[in-house]
Amino acid sequence: MKRSPEELIDQIDVRALPRHVAVIMDGNGRWARKRGLPRVAGHRAGTKAVREVVEGCAELHISALTLYAFSVENWKRPRTEVSTLMSLLKEYLAKELETLCRNNIRLQTIGRTDELDMTVQQELARTIEDTRNNTGMVLTLALNYGGRAEIIDAVNRILANGRKDSVQPMTEQEFAKYLYTSELPDPDLLIRTSGELRISNFLLWQIAYAELFVTDTLWPDFDKRCLYEALIAYQKRERRYGGIEPQLVRSR
Repeated sequence: MKRSPEELIDQIDVRALPRHVAVIMDGNGRWARKRGLPRVAGHRAGTKAVREVVEGCAELHISALTLYAFSVENWKRPRTEVSTLMSLLKEYLAKELETLCRNNIRLQTIGRTDELDMTVQQELARTIEDTRNNTGMVLTLALNYGGRAEIIDAVNRILANGRKDSVQPMTEQEFAKYLYTSELPDPDLLIRTSGELRISNFLLWQIAYAELFVTDTLWPDFDKRCLYEALIAYQKRERRYGGIEPQLVRSR
């Protein structure tokens, strides 16, 4: 028997929430296929899940939420599907601006967004500007994003900055400053829907020590209850970052 959202939220320790949750939103096509619908119907249904997760994280005062919305590989999909995804993105931004502001959410993007259609860039710029002064959760949309592309872009920025002539070795902390996510903490929790066991070129540098939560739930069916289950599972993990349990140290 499934537990209600109210029962689940009572089990969450608000003092031990992840600072940054990242989500690979997968399964829209399979959701539509199971219902005999076109793939675009799955993408449209997935926008409801976006609203559920954004509001759920904001209500719990999670600092940052990053959603994998469109990858650099997604351009390989049929042109009509890509066009629909971009239209849905613009529709989401227009419809959800009031919700973002009501929840004090600031929007930003990561990825090669300068390669997106100009109308998409304009809608993104407007929403980013309209939420710029919000001080609550940072909602990051990964658009035309790839983890390898991000690392390549970081290296090129380092070279353009003249770092190649430095005699000092590069540190992880310095390198991270050149990433798209330089102003965000690394994700503590990475959620992947639809049961696939792969990272799909998402935040390759940043998720080095993230806790992974994979669910068979397809993205359009992912709601606050599913989010709470992921957070409860996260809070049961013991994060040692390559170390060992304190009691084991004492016993040696």
